Amino acid sequence: MKTKRPTNHTIEFSHFGPGKPGRKTLLLGAALTGLLLALQPALAQPVGNVFLIAMENHNFTQPNPTNSPQQIFGNPAAPYINSLITPGNPNAAPVAYAVAYYNTGNGVHPSEPNYVWAEAGTDFGVHTDADPLTANGNTFYDASPHLTAQLNAAGIPWKNYQEDVQLSVSPTNSASGTTGPVNPFYGTTQYNYAVKHNPMAFFTDTAVQNVYPLAQFFTDLTGNTVGRYNWITPNQYDDAHSALTGGFTYLGTHYTGDQAAVAQGDNFLSHIVPQIMASPAYQSNSVIIIWWDESEGGDNSNFTIPEIIISPLAKGNAYASTVPLNHSSDVKTIEEILDLGTLTNSIPVAETNVFGGYNNVATVNDLSDLFQPGTIPVAQGVTVARTGYVFDRRTQLFVQQVQVTNTGSTPVSGPVWLVLDNLSSDAALYNSAGTTANFPPLGSPYIGVNVGGDNVLSPGETATVTLDFADPSRGGISYTARVLAGMPTP
Repeated sequence: MKTKRPTNHTIEFSHFGPGKPGRKTLLLGAALTGLLLALQPALAQPVGNVFLIAMENHNFTQPNPTNSPQQIFGNPAAPYINSLITPGNPNAAPVAYAVAYYNTGNGVHPSEPNYVWAEAGTDFGVHTDADPLTANGNTFYDASPHLTAQLNAAGIPWKNYQEDVQLSVSPTNSASGTTGPVNPFYGTTQYNYAVKHNPMAFFTDTAVQNVYPLAQFFTDLTGNTVGRYNWITPNQYDDAHSALTGGFTYLGTHYTGDQAAVAQGDNFLSHIVPQIMASPAYQSNSVIIIWWDESEGGDNSNFTIPEIIISPLAKGNAYASTVPLNHSSDVKTIEEILDLGTLTNSIPVAETNVFGGYNNVATVNDLSDLFQPGTIPVAQGVTVARTGYVFDRRTQLFVQQVQVTNTGSTPVSGPVWLVLDNLSSDAALYNSAGTTANFPPLGSPYIGVNVGGDNVLSPGETATVTLDFADPSRGGISYTARVLAGMPTP
């Protein structure tokens, strides 16, 4: 177990007990152990339902925007998407987005490995777009932990909506053609269901479970019968993967080639997102995550992937987060929102990226920075143990050491703060870093907990913080400890 050592204090003379026993409850000369603290602020709003819409094959920004495929940022064929990320635009009011969202790993291509990653936190080293078959080598995930299996185990309802899946013989078989029903978004009979864009299809226990055509999604929205977790895959025309034969006319402009694909995706989002936002299922503090699958043209920080969230709990007004993120960030955040354990599937060493940290679900940055502070629950299982007080005759301060231990199974990302609520009125925390202004109760002194250069309190790790109290009346020192983590200041 890695243990952080406290800052050294020189004590000239000491005794336990700063004053009058009995006036207040004092913990003198003994450690308080086993105090389990919830790391969420007292009045944080829980996230309701999760809607994840999967889009395709375009960078957010890239070194040369004129290359094909063209980037999304500033693209005239994507006016709706760009309205979401433009501060001051009415569409941007409930929006935050990432400017440092990178390919989930080196060489994680083509599409299918990224969708598998969104379900399992790894691609298991298999890079193919083939339908799931033993002969294709992409059905060995069956016994591996994955997100929808976690949801089943926890009894959390989820649904998998796949556009055009009803035109296939099975959710595990792709289907495309030109003789389908007229598509309500682009008005032709072309259809294209791709299993490679259906993450659950590669796991036997959930491959054909809770799979619905996209039309059912709108019925469920109206009836408020969506899942708590909802995965939505448009077909390969509506997700901007492929251009329609003959191109696409959008808002009076006719586009062909890649720009037609971009316009088709923008058109789809401009219809489905407002319908979700108008539903009771969204208005209960839910979140829409618009997710793109992979970078195009490079797996380095010059090629960013779009990642947009829409929620009443987002920071809003097109807040642009610079925190490095990737697909593991989405998995981690969804698990935190739904109070699930962290997936621990191994990632091939050759795939780990060199920016934004190691791309493992347990240690990656989550999406907290896109939300209002305290919205995303951080890991539970932190205990606080306190020693008795020692009087430093030189400084005339009472000194106490407090140990903060992560007894859970999930890393706690810093910064980590120890908050002292209900501190006795005669006492003051001399080395306070400030008082709580964001998370009630307000006005409580707090101090930073040194969790080292990695800024993470790992499972089993203990960090020690030293508290210096002024108590001129010697009336006794008491307080209630609270731990907050993952936000700049409490």
